[in-house]
Amino acid sequence: MEYTRLGRSGLSVSRLVLGTMNFGTEASEEDSHRIMDAAHEHGVTFFDTANVYGRALGEGVTEQIIGRWFAQGSGRRERTVLATKVYLPMGEGPNDSGLSALHIRRAVEESLRRLGTDHIDLYQMHHIDRSTPWEEIWEAFGVLRQQGKVLYFGSSNFAGWNIAQAQEAARARHFLGLVSEQSIYNLMSRWAELEVLPAARHYGVGVIPWSPLHGGLLSGVLRKQREGTAARSGRGHWAEGLDQNRDALEAYEKLCADLGEDPAHVGLAWLLAQDGVTGPIIGPRTVGQLEGSLRAFDITLDAATLARLDELFPAPGPNGAKPAPEAYAW
Repeated sequence: MEYTRLGRSGLSVSRLVLGTMNFGTEASEEDSHRIMDAAHEHGVTFFDTANVYGRALGEGVTEQIIGRWFAQGSGRRERTVLATKVYLPMGEGPNDSGLSALHIRRAVEESLRRLGTDHIDLYQMHHIDRSTPWEEIWEAFGVLRQQGKVLYFGSSNFAGWNIAQAQEAARARHFLGLVSEQSIYNLMSRWAELEVLPAARHYGVGVIPWSPLHGGLLSGVLRKQREGTAARSGRGHWAEGLDQNRDALEAYEKLCADLGEDPAHVGLAWLLAQDGVTGPIIGPRTVGQLEGSLRAFDITLDAATLARLDELFPAPGPNGAKPAPEAYAW
């Protein structure tokens, strides 16, 4: 396993992040515990969850599963860099969502209870809250830091200018501010390259890509369909994305076959090679899927392969792989 600092902080994290959104839904509690044990065995120590995971309003099912795993002891909690999130509704009341000081206080206490721990290593805003001032948010977060309940703070689904807002407001309070941004980023969704990645690099914020295989479309889906092993139903956004990108995906899977590598592992390797990326979030449903992802560290993509990937999945904007505003300005 490879390790790196999380943004400009002194915190070391594994370059693969164990995403837990499938725990309690696609993976049983027993399988989830086995996946977490296997993660530790392979050096994956950075775990990401959220208070809303588990599809049961207000129950925090996934956090509870992780908490019961921690309770088994043997250094499980101590060896884990634990990240969870706040923002989305945890109830039907007017203060059961968002980033108000009231909701933050309630949400963190509930997450700590479900996770069975006295602190959260990385507390992430699941989305920007346009109705709550940054002064209120950073004041509430500062209290949690002083109480020792949270050590670091991060964002998720922020625009580049939201990152700038957050960091400048934190700077005014002489506060460390964000150390991470969790953004959708993969070969098929490269919008983050326009402004999110440049902003994150400027402010020393580590980028943690979610959906690194674009919902499975970069995992060799066409081959799996031919073999009858595709996990998705073929409906909705997944099917639409497949239809719109079928030619590129056909070429991508052929490129991966020529390399002798699984498409999923190539997609992860590409992310690991991107400047500013801390590590992608993988969401295994089985131990085998987790262990397969480790192959990405053994793949080195040469210049010709990277250029071919750019041809198949171009960077956004008419001017190629340039950050904003050069990507779309003269």
